[in-house]
Amino acid sequence: MTGSPPTLVAALERCRMAFIGVACMSALVNILYLTGSFFMLEVYDRVIPSRSVPTLIGLCVLALMLYVMQGLLEAIRARVLVRIGMALDETLSGRVFDVTVRAPLRGGSGPDGTMALRDLDQLRAFLSGGGPSALFDLPWMPVYLAICFLFHPLIGVAAVVGMLVLVAVTLLNDRATRKPTAQSAVHAQQRSVLAEVSRRNAESLAALGMQGRLGRRWGLVNRDYALTQQRASDAVGGYGALSKVFRTALQSGVLALGAWLVIHNEATGGIIIASSILVSRALAPAELAIAHWKGFAAARQSWRRLSDLFARLPEAPRPHALPAPVRSLSVEGIAVSPPNSRRLAVQEATFALAAGQGLGMIGPSASGKSSLARALVGIWAPMRGQVRLDGAALDQWSSETLGPHLGFLPQEVELFPGTVAENIARFEDGADPAKVLAAARAACVHDMVLRLPEGYDTRIGENGAGLSAGQRQRIGLARALYGDPFLVVLDEPNSNLDAEGEAALTEAIVGVRRRGGICVVIAHRPSALAALDMVLVLSDGRVQAFGPKEEVLKHVLRPATPVPAPSPAQAVASLRESA
Repeated sequence: MTGSPPTLVAALERCRMAFIGVACMSALVNILYLTGSFFMLEVYDRVIPSRSVPTLIGLCVLALMLYVMQGLLEAIRARVLVRIGMALDETLSGRVFDVTVRAPLRGGSGPDGTMALRDLDQLRAFLSGGGPSALFDLPWMPVYLAICFLFHPLIGVAAVVGMLVLVAVTLLNDRATRKPTAQSAVHAQQRSVLAEVSRRNAESLAALGMQGRLGRRWGLVNRDYALTQQRASDAVGGYGALSKVFRTALQSGVLALGAWLVIHNEATGGIIIASSILVSRALAPAELAIAHWKGFAAARQSWRRLSDLFARLPEAPRPHALPAPVRSLSVEGIAVSPPNSRRLAVQEATFALAAGQGLGMIGPSASGKSSLARALVGIWAPMRGQVRLDGAALDQWSSETLGPHLGFLPQEVELFPGTVAENIARFEDGADPAKVLAAARAACVHDMVLRLPEGYDTRIGENGAGLSAGQRQRIGLARALYGDPFLVVLDEPNSNLDAEGEAALTEAIVGVRRRGGICVVIAHRPSALAALDMVLVLSDGRVQAFGPKEEVLKHVLRPATPVPAPSPAQAVASLRESA
């Protein structure tokens, strides 16, 4: 884990004292693990030969006290490790959520956008489990081996041989599980993505008869995931069983070796039992590490993925505070490309708007209108050129400080689980109800909201479940107008609106311009241009025309030659000919 970015290292640095405490408790626990060996040594070498019951009682009381202390220390160590995992989660959760949200804007989210969240869960689960305890116990294996050599050199040699065999088993286990674990993570992403897409498009699957086909495809991906999990589990289980059987056999072998030493008068009877227990205890950390190796390997991969993600998306700097924009929007020769794409969706776009103006962007499909809209509100950073508000480039604001000055309504309106009021207020803490009502009235949705079952307190499901497409779009418009932002960008805002909704949209655009804001509207339907005074025409990503609405439309639009409608007799004759 060397070379990790400072964020992850700093998260563990915060837990340094806790790790030191765990190490100290592990030292005491491992010393107390010697209780059983020395108790048996004293019983066989001191109590039985002397037949002293008081000595036996004293040894039993002392051993019981040590066992109780050992149990308390292990329980405390486990609780501390759980809290270390929680501390790591608390430190990184905000950063992980930040990169999870920012990654799609940079094209770095991959097939599964929530992988970073699961990686953090994997790290927390590993730190809260038994894997770290085994790792803290591993350094004490040489101490146990040294005591075995003190009992007798042959017993020490047997313990060393056992340790080397378990180390070899551990390395083989790591080699056998590394590839299946990595493949399992990839298949888990594919399975999750396919299941989520199918869930979101359940209506289309049902209407088009695609549920069975998508189910079979998901089954194939799920089978691949299960097979890789099976291979990893088989490897861990096989090597774990091998290590357990070997340790048991070694324990019996050490008993036989101790008996041989006693027969040749090279050891006492107590050493037979004590050395057997001690060798078993010496190899237990390695066996426990093998048992938890799958979790360790998964945590290691999660750490690497988070490290790479944090490196690609460093924390955004906090620029110097700027005053709220009130005068102008200028676009200076910007070129815009979608994330992870070399194709320029917008090229050398240049125009400027003053406070109180409204711009309509028109053009054929895939001409770059939505890409330009995303650049205007800072979603996509231009590859060249600048978008400026009152002369300051958008990157001179942080997202938190710029957001209140912007209003954005995308083509696909996404509402979040919560109340209508919370969605309109952009989930602002302690939002002023008066500002929520003002935004709703500016979008002309106040009466519509009042007709909902609980008005502004009506809870919205995921993706606006429970509302029609038109209602979602109008609430999204209210959210865009919340707080009277200076620049309002609306991407096809009338695509799901009826006549009443379009009238409300026109009134909302007029309201933005009347209070000195700038409104940019992407439209395919002429009705959305009614309240605008400027028009920009895009084609193939380039600005073809820009200026006052009447002048641009007069030069761009060509009247179509009317085609006379066929008479009923002609229509019947045409049908007969086609038959």
